[in-house]
Amino acid sequence: MPRITPNLWFDTEGEEAAEFYVSVFPNSKINNISHFTEAGPRPAGTVLTVDFELDGQEYTAINGGPEFTFDEAISLLINCADQAEVDYYWDRLTEGGEEGPCGWLKDRYGVSWQVIPEGMDELMKDADQGRVRRGMEAMFGMKKIDLAAMMAAADRTP
Repeated sequence: MPRITPNLWFDTEGEEAAEFYVSVFPNSKINNISHFTEAGPRPAGTVLTVDFELDGQEYTAINGGPEFTFDEAISLLINCADQAEVDYYWDRLTEGGEEGPCGWLKDRYGVSWQVIPEGMDELMKDADQGRVRRGMEAMFGMKKIDLAAMMAAADRTP
C-alpha cells in the first residue's frame, strides 16, 4: 500500500511552520528542504518545500503562494492519552492561533486541529443514549475538551 503524505500549502511560511510543528511534537524532524531555482516563479534560493515528520507521520509543506488558504474543511486530529496531553497540545497550538468549539483550534498558520482525549469515543458510543446526550451537551459548551467534565455531565442523573 502506498504511503499517503499530507501536503500543506503555505504562502511563504512553510519552513517556519514545519520548524514550529517539529518543536511541538515528540520524535519529529525536518528531513529535507528544497528551494526554487532560476526557473521561478519565486526568487531562486527561497524555500519551495519542506519534508518533515511528526512522530513518524510524513508531511510536506509547500510555499505555493497566497492563492489558497486553510479552512476547517480539513483538520489534523491529535488523539491524546490524557488531559495533560490535551492541555499541552492545546496550549502550544493555540499560541498565536485561535480556539474553536468542541476541541477544534486553528494554529498561527491557519491549520485546523482537533485535540481529543482518549476515552471520548467510548462515551460517544455508550449504549445509554441519555449519557451520550448529556456528555455531548457538555462538550458543545467547551472549547478545549475536558473529558472529566464531560463524564461528570454524562453521569448526572436526569
